Amino acid sequence: MALANRNLVTIDDLSSGEIEAVFSLADKMADSMDEQFGVCRGKIMASLFFEPSTRTRLSFETAMHRLGGNVISAVDIGATALAKGESIADMARVVGSYADIIVIRHPWEGAAKVVADYAGVPVINAGDGGHQHPTQTLCDLYTIKKERQTIKGLKIALWGDLKYGRTIHSLIFALAKFGANILFCPTPGLEVPENIIKKLTTEYGGELEKYEALDQADKRGLFPLDAIYLTPGSPHQLAMMPNVSIQAELKTGVDALYVTRPQKERFATAEEGRELNKRYPVVDKRLLKGKVFKKTLVMHPLPRVDELAYELDADPRSMYFKQAAFGVPVRMALIALLLGTKEVSILKEDFFPQIDYPLYRRGFGVRCPNPRCVSIQASETKYIKPEFKIVNRKPLTLRCIYCEHGSEPKYVASSDWHEGRLANKKYHSAGSHWARKIKPENLIIFDSESEAEAHGFKPSRYARAHH
Repeated sequence: MALANRNLVTIDDLSSGEIEAVFSLADKMADSMDEQFGVCRGKIMASLFFEPSTRTRLSFETAMHRLGGNVISAVDIGATALAKGESIADMARVVGSYADIIVIRHPWEGAAKVVADYAGVPVINAGDGGHQHPTQTLCDLYTIKKERQTIKGLKIALWGDLKYGRTIHSLIFALAKFGANILFCPTPGLEVPENIIKKLTTEYGGELEKYEALDQADKRGLFPLDAIYLTPGSPHQLAMMPNVSIQAELKTGVDALYVTRPQKERFATAEEGRELNKRYPVVDKRLLKGKVFKKTLVMHPLPRVDELAYELDADPRSMYFKQAAFGVPVRMALIALLLGTKEVSILKEDFFPQIDYPLYRRGFGVRCPNPRCVSIQASETKYIKPEFKIVNRKPLTLRCIYCEHGSEPKYVASSDWHEGRLANKKYHSAGSHWARKIKPENLIIFDSESEAEAHGFKPSRYARAHH
């Protein structure tokens, strides 16, 4: 399958075989950098960075220049027509007529998908709010593969802000795709969002084990651990081990420790006041003295603040500057493949097929509850209609197609109510059997009773039932 004219909005847009193909081309390009100058000659990349960026923006622009292409850019929403209330869709159409490929970073989650839907040229997501950052994940995987030759079966610990760190969210799915075991070590209060955990366990298989008993394990020479995801490829006996055996398994060593800074720019007001800094664990020489970290790769997407000690910069285990440097060949390979100026053979496809969930797209009754989602912003609702995947019927669970936020709505109804009698136009609790009984094509979903009644539905005797 060719990558030409494709988009990279989430890491799910690439199979593991396609990711391997990007890496293979990145290797070739890194070994002969001077020979790549004509690969994208005559092509224009639009670099749209509406949130601060140093590494991602400069590595994308460097990549395009090294390929012989040109770059046009916009780096401040206030200096664009978006500040005048222009919609992202209109901007995407216009920029798509100027450039051959678009790279966008935006604070709204799902904004990159909107650009991809309307631009008419390949679009790369360089970070959309706290949602995803797929090209950072490519750099992360590439670094691990370079150092360890494989990803399958490795134990990768994710450390720090796992709630708002978009690099973490992309990386979780990619690691699962490649068969790694994931250790979750969040700062208290900054655990991985439930919608990401649900997607991980339903779509990638494997098991997530919570280890409350290990909260104080650092006192016994083990780092604090919240949960562990065991890939379906793990030996059965490992997946069945009690806490004590997991501790023994961890003492054989962690392969990589991925550290993230607190994403304060995305904290809710209540979180800002909690002084998370005081509890935010610092990775330093003292921590890495433990046996479990003897051969651990220390990784960080950068920028760092106080969570990663400068004393580690000279430590041979530290990989973060390598990760940043790898951003250029990896992004060169990706740009060339999406523009179709290079082709590679895809050797294998994913072990995990994507599930074809039914879509819910009525455009009324229910909105994404995520305040950062692009679909609820005033400038965008003129043309974006709420759209969800129905990922579960018991309980009824929706996943926004823009930001992937999960929600459990409260009420359901059927469009097949009439039978000529208005008395049958009823709504029911989403906890009742009706949520499973109504056919997907007839399903109407409401956030609230008032929303249901505004559309002419009356409460049934099941409107209050939750079972």
